[in-house]
Amino acid sequence: MRDGLLSEQRMSFAELARHQSVSTPTVWRWSKRGVRGVQLESIAIGGRRYTTWEAYARFVERTTAAATGTARVVPSTSTSQASRRRAAAIAAAEAELRDAGV
Repeated sequence: MRDGLLSEQRMSFAELARHQSVSTPTVWRWSKRGVRGVQLESIAIGGRRYTTWEAYARFVERTTAAATGTARVVPSTSTSQASRRRAAAIAAAEAELRDAGV
């Protein structure tokens, strides 16, 4: 999905904030924490974060759907990866305890 951002009309977080009359930290929160389980897609280029108008439109559509309960929010890939790592760590710890006879 992020590769698609490179072909879309890029804008800085500050530009989106000015256009939507919100603060730049609000746009950062949308990107990092998300709203109703939906994060604003963004990319880093040269140490700066950018999003796109298209990504913002998708963010608005998805957060609206989540607010009205008309769409199921799918966890991001990073959450799934974290869950897999956590499960692997638990399995390794259980195996170590089993080998130790605990």
